Amino acid sequence: MEKETIRLHRANGEEVTIALAEHAGFCFGVGRALSRTEEAAALYGGKGRKINTCGSLIHNQMVIDELLRKGVGMVHAPEEAEKGSILIVRAHGEPKRFYEAAEERGLTVIDATCPFVQRVQKLAEEATKQGHTVVIVGDPLHPEVIGIKGWSDDRALVVQTPQQAQEIRGKELVIVCQTTIRKELLDGVVEELKKNNTILNIYNTICSATRQRQNACGLLAKESDLMVVIGGCDSSNTKKLYEISKKYCENTYFVEFIEDLPLKEVKKCCKIGVAAGASTPERIIKEVIAAMSEAITKDLTEQVEEMNEMEAMMDEIEKSLRLPGRGEIVTGEIVHVTNDYVVVNLGCKKDGVIPKEEMALEQEGQLTDLFKEGDEIQAKVIKTDDGDGNILLSKKKLQVNEHWDEINAALDDKEVVNVKIVKEVKGGVIATYKEVSGFIPMSQLSDHFVEKADEFIGKVLPVKVSRVDQRRNKAVFSHKAFLAEEKAKKIAEIWDKLSVGDVVEGVVMRFTDYGAFVDIGGLDGLLHISEISWGKLKHPQEALSIGEKINVKILSMNAEKGKISLGLKQNVPEPWSVIDEKYEVGQVITGKVVQIKDYGAFVELEPGLDGLVHISEVAYKRVTNIADEISVGQQVSAKILEIDKERKRISLSIKETLEAPAEDAVEEAAEEAPATEEVPEAAETVEEVPAAEEAAEAVETAETAEEAAEE
Repeated sequence: MEKETIRLHRANGEEVTIALAEHAGFCFGVGRALSRTEEAAALYGGKGRKINTCGSLIHNQMVIDELLRKGVGMVHAPEEAEKGSILIVRAHGEPKRFYEAAEERGLTVIDATCPFVQRVQKLAEEATKQGHTVVIVGDPLHPEVIGIKGWSDDRALVVQTPQQAQEIRGKELVIVCQTTIRKELLDGVVEELKKNNTILNIYNTICSATRQRQNACGLLAKESDLMVVIGGCDSSNTKKLYEISKKYCENTYFVEFIEDLPLKEVKKCCKIGVAAGASTPERIIKEVIAAMSEAITKDLTEQVEEMNEMEAMMDEIEKSLRLPGRGEIVTGEIVHVTNDYVVVNLGCKKDGVIPKEEMALEQEGQLTDLFKEGDEIQAKVIKTDDGDGNILLSKKKLQVNEHWDEINAALDDKEVVNVKIVKEVKGGVIATYKEVSGFIPMSQLSDHFVEKADEFIGKVLPVKVSRVDQRRNKAVFSHKAFLAEEKAKKIAEIWDKLSVGDVVEGVVMRFTDYGAFVDIGGLDGLLHISEISWGKLKHPQEALSIGEKINVKILSMNAEKGKISLGLKQNVPEPWSVIDEKYEVGQVITGKVVQIKDYGAFVELEPGLDGLVHISEVAYKRVTNIADEISVGQQVSAKILEIDKERKRISLSIKETLEAPAEDAVEEAAEEAPATEEVPEAAETVEEVPAAEEAAEAVETAETAEEAAEE
């Protein structure tokens, strides 16, 4: 989107500007990937072939949900896709092995990798073939970086900070970078690498659109009182925009959903800037700007409504001085009755006449028998002049008035009525309830931003009545209010059904560094990283995947704040509580090496349960450097020597699972082997942290979880 500025005025005349940064919204690569995906859905959707993207196409849940409704699902690897189906490569790209696996499975691959990312992949592949060491500057967990590394046969080194660059020494390097990082990070890493290595080539592969987006965001932030950065919480480039904006404008807010908007702060500021990440659709940007505009001008709207009420009072005074208009409902006193018509005094300079055929009589009879002089009667104006100087009235037409009564009752009782959308007009649509026509503003047509009302024309929608002016034959409806009420009811029902301790099925919706948000039937709960597994995780995606269905236990509920805390590891026993049922001394187990120390290695039997292989138990020969024998991540077999349940320690032996050498070799090894070193007391667990550091980490984790819940 190009830069644009909206100018508004508050009730006091003060001018407010909302400026949208240049290059906000979809970048070329993301727009191209989405376009290709939608084309595939239109082409293959009705032909019975399944369509999936490999991973989340873009970091925006609303777009992913829309694609799902169009028949585009998601898998995380070619092996998960149905044979013969269609698999779309997202803009981030994939490793070389991905395409080989897809071909083996007979998949049709639609490659939507961003051309800028493809260039980085080719540079990494070529440098690796030439025998050079490739360094990728970026986030090692980002899918783009994982893909680039895959084109270097997974030999490339990934550096995320200048400090990490200090650890690389004595190599001939070719440097590339993630397309969405900041230039300052690349410069800092290169400076450190130059100190201890030979730099063959430096490729600044930061996307030009990323640089333009970041520069535009920084310039706008410098001149703004408040900045709103729009994008998904998992979007790397949106997070960087937020960091840049925060640097120049302290009053910066990260907005993923419309509910995140700080409208109270918006009302206080006169210069508001808006930036958006590369995965943010244009309609969401417009929706955010529209919501801010509505908040800014709300006071002015209320002032206009007060003026309308004043005008209504003036109209009542004027009524006695003017003739009623055509279609108006009037009440008057009967002054004369014949068998052909009734004459009514309307309090103006002309009398009204109701002909017999406009009486809508419920029973047969003469008018003189049914009406008397002095009676009050209500009727509708058909003509302001019947040719004889009178106002032509109709009681029959008052049947329409019953429909207005129903509308008024719905307004008073806050009930729902069904209306039909008949046409689009400026600012909204016209909707009819029986014989009554009403107006639905575009902002009240749905619970999301609507630019064009074409999809609603001809549909019947449930609405709430928000305003009625029967005197002017006007009514205002809101479908958005109905949707909000239904959503609130649904959420209330869900809260009523849930209790602490319940185990419910949920779907993993999105990740953060501190956990995962899980949809448990309409409500999102926080599954903190510490509650996922009895073992230690660095990131939730090590154990979970987006869209995965899991059974979670409700740990706590706070209805007032709308927060629910969930647990997954509680579904299985804590390993030490059932250790006697699964393990015994002498048993041979298979586990993964998770940590290596000078005195031995720690092997994970299962998440939350580790055992120590002392250096003397690694092999029958003398071992001086345990890293020469085994490595972190290696699967090994070991025999259980001791289980200390009180101290929660397990002693293991790898050599006990090996074939013993000849007797003379054993004696020779025994003579050469040093005395068995005692394992330091502080090193008998996988990871010992001083008490002060543990306390600091606990505080930091608690604060992070609390902030996550607030979001």
